[in-house]
Parts: sequence; C-alpha cells; structure tokens
Amino acid sequence: MEHAVREYLANLPSPQREICGKLRKIILEALPGTKEEFKLGVPWYDGRFYIVGLKDHVNIGFCIDGLNQKELSEFEGKGKIMRHIKIHALPEIDSDKLVKLIKLVHRKAGKS
Repeated sequence: MEHAVREYLANLPSPQREICGKLRKIILEALPGTKEEFKLGVPWYDGRFYIVGLKDHVNIGFCIDGLNQKELSEFEGKGKIMRHIKIHALPEIDSDKLVKLIKLVHRKAGKS
C-alpha cells in the first residue's frame, strides 16, 4: 500500500505535496508501526487518521470516537465519526500540537 501513498503524494501540486509529506512523516514518527493504507482515494493510518490534498489546502483527519467536548474543540468540521484540521501552508504545521492530538486519538479512539 505504501507505493500507492507515495504515488498519491507525488501527483499532488505544490504546496499540498509538501504539506501532506510532512503530515505523513509526523504521523509515522508519532506512532511507530502504524498501518499505512490507501483507501477512499487518500492515505489512511490505522483507520483513525487520513491526509488529503484539496484545491487550496490539506486536511488531516482524526477519528473522534471517545473524545470529550473539550478535546473535540481542537478540530474543525461537524462529523460524528471524523473531524479535521485544515492546513494551507507548511509554516502553519504545529508539529507538537499534531503529535499531541495524534497520540490522544490513538489512545482514546474506539474506547468510548
């Protein structure tokens, strides 16, 4: 599956390609051994996270199962299962915040 992810990233325009690449690296480093898949046309990680390059930004999606209201406030969107954070440029990426949220979701998802 990793090949499909690399191909997806390679075909994105700039800056989405660089943003998605950095987000992928953050997820894989935050969760060693994470299962990387290509499904629904985008990269997925452990079935809890996704990254998608859109027209003028990138979304990093998070499974919100088991999160409380305060934790949910960290994300955008109104989804009942998944919410996201929008990133328009590389300098907007707050690696420390993302690692914290990735580890929180990894710990809590599916345990509510």
